Amino acid sequence: MKKLTIAALLAAAATAPAFAQSSLQVYGRLNVTAESQRVQDDEREYVVADNASRIGFKGTEDLGGGLKAGFQIEHGFDATTGRQAGGAFWNRQAEVNLGSSQFGTLRLGSFTPESYFATADYISLHNHDTGSSSDAFYVSTFTQANKVGYMSPVWGGFQFHASVAEGNAAVERTYDLAANFDQGALHLGAGFEKQGDFKQFAVRGLYEFGAFTVGGYVQRVSSYVKTYGDGTTRDLGSGTGFRISTMYTLRQHEFHANIGSAPEFDNEDKSDALQLTLAYNYNLSKRTKIHAFVTRIDRDDVLEVYGGNFDSFGLGVRHNF
Repeated sequence: MKKLTIAALLAAAATAPAFAQSSLQVYGRLNVTAESQRVQDDEREYVVADNASRIGFKGTEDLGGGLKAGFQIEHGFDATTGRQAGGAFWNRQAEVNLGSSQFGTLRLGSFTPESYFATADYISLHNHDTGSSSDAFYVSTFTQANKVGYMSPVWGGFQFHASVAEGNAAVERTYDLAANFDQGALHLGAGFEKQGDFKQFAVRGLYEFGAFTVGGYVQRVSSYVKTYGDGTTRDLGSGTGFRISTMYTLRQHEFHANIGSAPEFDNEDKSDALQLTLAYNYNLSKRTKIHAFVTRIDRDDVLEVYGGNFDSFGLGVRHNF
C-alpha cells in the first residue's frame, strides 16, 4: 500500500505542469502547389513545390495577478518530401515569454524579425509570402537566433516591438524595431533593422473598403552588401523599393494582383527589376483554399545582382489546422 501511495504521488507530481498549463494549442499549415516554372530562357520545368508548410505548438500559463508565461515552438518542413526545412528542427520559432496585458511581454529565444511582419508580410495577401510567388525583393537579414525582445501592450490600436539578436564571429549584433497601428479599416506599420553598417527601413499601409483591400510598402535600404556566386562581395550602397497589393472578394472567391519593384542601388548601374503576380483563391472553408497564380520576375538588365528572369504558374491547396 505504501509503495502504491508513493507511486501515485510521483505520478501526480509528474503531471502537475500539464494541469498548470492554461492553454495548449497545436497548429499548422500544409501548402503545396503543382507548378510550371522557367528560369531565363531555359526549358520549362514541372514541379510539385512546398510553400512553407509548418507545425507548431504554443501555450500559456496563468501565474496570477495578470502575469502569464508562455512558449511557442514551430517546425518548418517540406510537405512534398516530409523532410525538415533548414538546419534546426525548430527552424521557424523557439521562444519562451513572460508578460502581462498591462506591461507588455518579454521574449527570449529565436523568432522572425517583427519589422518583416509589420511591413512585407502584412500585404502579401494571396499566399502569405510563400512559394515562388512570394516577394522577391524585400531586403532583410532575417536574423532569428539568440534574441531578446519586447512586445508592448496594445494602446488604442498601437503596438510596438523591439529586439536585439546577439551576434558572433560571423554575424554582427542585429537590432530590430517595429510598430503597428490598427483602427477599423485602416492598418499601418513600420519596421527598422540594423546589422553593422546595413540598415533598412520600411513603412506599410493597408486599407479595406467593402470588398476591396489595397495595401503597399516602401523600403529604403542602406549599405547592402551582395555576395555573388563566385564568393566575392560588393557594397551596393542605398536603394528604394516598393510593393503594391490588391484583393477583391466575392463570397468564397478572392482575386489578387500585386506588383513589386526592387531597389535601384547607388553603386550598381543596373539593379532595378519588377515582379508581377495575378492570383485567384477559392475558399472551401475557413481553413482550406484552392489557389491558382501566375508570377513573373523581369530582370533582364540585372542578371548579376538578381539572377535571371523567372516565371511560374501553378495550382495548389492550402489547409490550416
